[in-house]
Amino acid sequence: MKTLSRSILSIRQNVPLFVSIAALVLYSSCNSSTAGGGAPPPQELPVVAIESKPVTTYTEYTASLEGNRDIEIRPQVDGYLEAIYVDEGAIVKKGQPLFKIDARPFREQYNTANAMLLSAQAALENASINVSKLTPLVENNVVSDVQLRSAKAAYNAAKANVAQAQAQAESAKINLNYTNVTAPADGYVGSIPFKTGSLVGKGQVDPLTVLSENKAVHAYFTMSEVDFINFKEQYAGSTIEAKIKHLPEVELLLADNTTYPQKGKVELAKGQFDKTNGTISFRATFANNSGLLRSGNTGKIRIPSISANSLLVPQEATFELQDKVFVYALTDSNKVVGTPLTVTGTSGHFYLVSKGLKAGDKIVYKGIDRLRDGVVIKPQIITADSVQKTASL
Repeated sequence: MKTLSRSILSIRQNVPLFVSIAALVLYSSCNSSTAGGGAPPPQELPVVAIESKPVTTYTEYTASLEGNRDIEIRPQVDGYLEAIYVDEGAIVKKGQPLFKIDARPFREQYNTANAMLLSAQAALENASINVSKLTPLVENNVVSDVQLRSAKAAYNAAKANVAQAQAQAESAKINLNYTNVTAPADGYVGSIPFKTGSLVGKGQVDPLTVLSENKAVHAYFTMSEVDFINFKEQYAGSTIEAKIKHLPEVELLLADNTTYPQKGKVELAKGQFDKTNGTISFRATFANNSGLLRSGNTGKIRIPSISANSLLVPQEATFELQDKVFVYALTDSNKVVGTPLTVTGTSGHFYLVSKGLKAGDKIVYKGIDRLRDGVVIKPQIITADSVQKTASL
């Protein structure tokens, strides 16, 4: 027990010494670690030089498509719809049967008119015989010329009756032919609001259907007042018609974001602005030999504009801060500086920039999420061509 008490006492007496030794070891360790580590090396990041080059940009406008002719198919006679030969959306050729109206009453009218024509022709023949019979008798003073004049008057009346009967027969034939409703042109059949057995007629509000002739398709779009002012300033010509002639061919972007293979031409502009929304309407025409486009489709008109010298900045190299677009520009000392840009448009995956950079300036292409102002990097120079090829993939 005495030995244990002496050991505990010895440890208590040497606690300050142990603490001093531990502090010395910790201090030496920290100094050794600091001396051996140093500052981390700068990051290696890809850097690209900004180029100025000709660029084609596009201005897009929402458009609605219509066939070059939308023809209302209406019945020309009253009757019951006996047959419908086509379905909605079908492609039809000129002269192809579309509908059949009950023809029986019109066939009977035609037969009656023909019978009346035959009767009138027989009466005319009889009147002609009377004139022929009386003419020599009058010449030989056998009978009075009054009888001949009366016979000639009867002949003229019979001749008029024949003409009237012929007109009635022709009218009945036309009405009979109207019971067969055919396509007046090649095109697509629209909706058919009637069914077999429906009573149709000339006075009805709805047409039997609407036939869209789509050999060419019109794309209607509108420009705002600001866009229209820019349009007038951009293209040569003293009149709107002259300026339209200087417009390049336009593209049509379909609803699935694919580009229609054939280009179109802007042909017409309405002369007045719409007072309700402050826009003016234009129309572009596209050939539609393949029949891909139909009335009622929607899309976007893309009007190209060529800029002789534009600064192209990859969108991937930018970041946004408070609704402004920035890049990290590289200084001569390899420090990065956040630089705001003035963006005037887009071309593919690139911004078109008018202010903030100049041709030849270098910017960090990737890894910008790890940067802040003043950070030094080790630049890996990549060419603008390689960036453009990567962006186009």
